[in-house]
Amino acid sequence: MAEPAGPAGPTIAVALKWVDLRPDIDRVTGATHHDVRFFGCSAADQAALEHALRIGERFGWPVVAVSAGPAEADAVLRDALAVGASAAIRVDIEAGARSQHSAAALHDALATIDGLRLVCCGDWSLDRGSGSVPAFVAAHLGWGQALGLVGVDLDGDAGDGAFTVTRRLDQGRREVLRIDGPAVLSFEGGTAELRRAPLAAVLRTRDAAIVPLAGPPAPHHRLRVVHRGPDRPRARVLPPPDASLSPRERILALTGALVERTPPRTVVCEPDDAADLILDQLRAWGYLD
Repeated sequence: MAEPAGPAGPTIAVALKWVDLRPDIDRVTGATHHDVRFFGCSAADQAALEHALRIGERFGWPVVAVSAGPAEADAVLRDALAVGASAAIRVDIEAGARSQHSAAALHDALATIDGLRLVCCGDWSLDRGSGSVPAFVAAHLGWGQALGLVGVDLDGDAGDGAFTVTRRLDQGRREVLRIDGPAVLSFEGGTAELRRAPLAAVLRTRDAAIVPLAGPPAPHHRLRVVHRGPDRPRARVLPPPDASLSPRERILALTGALVERTPPRTVVCEPDDAADLILDQLRAWGYLD
């Protein structure tokens, strides 16, 4: 069993994901090919790390980098140590794990950190793009989540470790939140540029110890993907045109130019009645038997 990471007292954890920054996608088959030389940390995760370091410097809190992935993910954790993280933890799970499994693995790592106060994440990853992992982590911890963050204000009267954040809303609106307790923060990419690590720190962290943890068992999924491809609606069976017609008339008949069409209508009714009307119309068009 690994020892708890990070000293006692308020601590910040930042979740980092090891992803392919330049995937090679076959334009014909859609197959994705990966090259470990191009793996790294997304812009959103880099922004989360930079914000975590700034908050840590403001209040004197250590920052612990955590990741859930294969052994190759140690690379992003060493980069985090080089720019100022005090410790690093990696939970061993397979690459490309589902969001629920990744969040459960991250929670196992967070449970070993004493005095955990904040968890900083990128708002979404490059490989899956769902943005659901921070929400799952918040659910595991029983904490609130502030998502879509575009800024952190540490210059005001912070008080006992409190500060304000700005999050993006729809239609150009912004919302300012006060963070004064445990919370999961997810930042948009580009909101902060990650500092450059000095060469001495990079060399020093090449062999730095990273706390390894065994990952949780992979969940059993009842659904199995058997085919991937574009959605192709079923073709309608149409009667052939009358052979006695001229070529022009047969073409017009095939294109439906001579068919009398039902004019559009607006119906206001209850949901159940609306569903029945939709099904009746689909049957009239020949899409349903």
